[in-house]
Amino acid sequence: MKTKLGYKLLIMGLFVFIILACNALAPIPTVTEIPSPVPVTVTTAPLLSQRVTLISQAFNETNQIPPFTITAQTPQLTGSDDPRVTALNLRLNDLVTKEVDMWRQSFLQNTAPVVTNGSTLDVTYALLSQIGDFWSFKFDFPFYSDGAAHPGLYSITLNYDLRQGRELALADLFLPNTDYLGAISKYCIAELGKQPFFDGPFSEGAQPTLEHYRNWNITPDGLAITFDEYQVAPYAAGPQTVIVPYTELKNLIDPQGPLASLVP
Repeated sequence: MKTKLGYKLLIMGLFVFIILACNALAPIPTVTEIPSPVPVTVTTAPLLSQRVTLISQAFNETNQIPPFTITAQTPQLTGSDDPRVTALNLRLNDLVTKEVDMWRQSFLQNTAPVVTNGSTLDVTYALLSQIGDFWSFKFDFPFYSDGAAHPGLYSITLNYDLRQGRELALADLFLPNTDYLGAISKYCIAELGKQPFFDGPFSEGAQPTLEHYRNWNITPDGLAITFDEYQVAPYAAGPQTVIVPYTELKNLIDPQGPLASLVP
C-alpha cells in the first residue's frame, strides 16, 4: 500500500513539475504602450504683402521758360525681389510717369502770357486699403495751367492683387453675368440725388457705364466710387465720392473674389 501511495505521489509531483516548467518556458506577455498622437501643425505660407514695406519716391522738376513746377510722390514696395512685387512697382511708376509726361508736354506748349508763377502739377496718392494681398491706391492730380481761370483736379485709382500679380478690374469683384454696374449706379444716383446740384446734365455722369465708374477703390466700409470735377457736380462742388456699402451688393459679390472677407 505504501508503495502504491508513494508511486501516486511521485506521479503527481512529476505532473506538477511539468506544468510549472511549461509555464516558466512560456513567453511573458508584454504591454505595448501606444504613443500619444503627435499634434499636426498646419502652416500657412505668409502673405507676400507681409514681406514688403510701402515707401514713397519723390520727384521734383522745375522749368524756367515757360515756368512750371512738377512734383510727384510714387508708391513703391521694398523688401522683396519677387517678380510680382517688381511688376506692381513698374505699374505704379508707369501710372505716375505717364501723367507727368503728358502735363510736361502741355506746359511746354503753353503760349499764354505768364500771369502767375507758372504752371503746376502735384501728384499725390493714398493707400485706401491693404487687405491681405489686395492693394487699393488712389492718385490725385491737382494741376494749374498758367493763364487758366482756375486750377483743376482729377483722380486715377489702381486696385491690385499682389498674390496673383495682376491689376483688378471692377468685374473681378462680382459674379459673372450680374448687373453690378446697375446696382452701383442706382445707389450712387440715390445718394447724389440728395445734393441740390445733382440734376439735369450732371445726372448723366452717374449712369451705369464702365467709363463713369472707372475710379473705384476697395475699402473696409464699402466700394468707394470717385467722380471727378464736372462729372456729377459743378466745379464749385468739387469731386464727389460715394461709398457703396457691401450689403447693397451682397448678392452680386463673388464669394471667392477680393471682397469675400468684407461681406457681412
